[in-house]
Amino acid sequence: MDWLKMPPLASLRAFHAFAEAGNVVQAGALLNVSHAAISQQLRALEKHLGVALLDRAGKSMALTPEGERLARALHLGFGAIGSSVADLMQSTDDRPVHVSLTASFAASWLMPRLPAFQAEHRDIHLALDPSPDLVNLRPGGVDVAIRYGAGGWGGVNSQLLLQSPIVIVAAPSLLGDRPTWTPDELSQLPWLEEFGTTEATSWLSQQGVEHGPRAGRIALPGNLLLEGVRAGQGVTVTARHFVEHDITSGRIVELFREPDARGYHIVTGEAPLRPAVRTFVRWLKGQAGGL
Repeated sequence: MDWLKMPPLASLRAFHAFAEAGNVVQAGALLNVSHAAISQQLRALEKHLGVALLDRAGKSMALTPEGERLARALHLGFGAIGSSVADLMQSTDDRPVHVSLTASFAASWLMPRLPAFQAEHRDIHLALDPSPDLVNLRPGGVDVAIRYGAGGWGGVNSQLLLQSPIVIVAAPSLLGDRPTWTPDELSQLPWLEEFGTTEATSWLSQQGVEHGPRAGRIALPGNLLLEGVRAGQGVTVTARHFVEHDITSGRIVELFREPDARGYHIVTGEAPLRPAVRTFVRWLKGQAGGL
């Protein structure tokens, strides 16, 4: 097919609307344009094709044999397009909302709240993908990512969900009776890190400790990390929100707190969001607002 010879789509849509409606006034109503605009598109189509599609001899316009032929083709063509679009939209609506987030955020913040979402939105299915890896947010892939940082990332939309500073914590059973620790002294203890991260090494390096944890570093899933800390298996870096109750109760000790305003953000792509995704994002913000 020579696409350069194809008429403009607007003129084909106008002709199809006229053929379906029978007059320019109703055709204009179908396309939400004036009847004059329909008439202009019809004349442009005839000029482009070099064929008379309409018989204007009577009181009302009628299709010529050539017009009837084109009308049948457009009816089939636009009908097939409409059916395909409807099928695609249906399959898109049925697809679960794909959420990328860290395991620690999933276990400590989201999972306890999910029963409320499921009770309120039984028709929306979620697919949680716990991973610290950065992901591409594109239609048909991951719909929403929840990531920690300062926000303002390029190429995506981000909204602050939960502000929480980073803290360094450990259990009293690991620390003993010593009330204060320097970063270098902490580096002599074992550390726990979530899979795929280097938070322990990064934090120690920022404090001028270049050699990292000397007593070993254990990588484990985020949902097990805090349990390991509470059991005295190591020091860790985490968002304070996840351990506030542990700190208040004395179950773990806050050793350092980073003085910044970072937090967890809802991150989405720049393409329009599906209705189910918009509902989930709105619910997330509502949950954070109720903290």
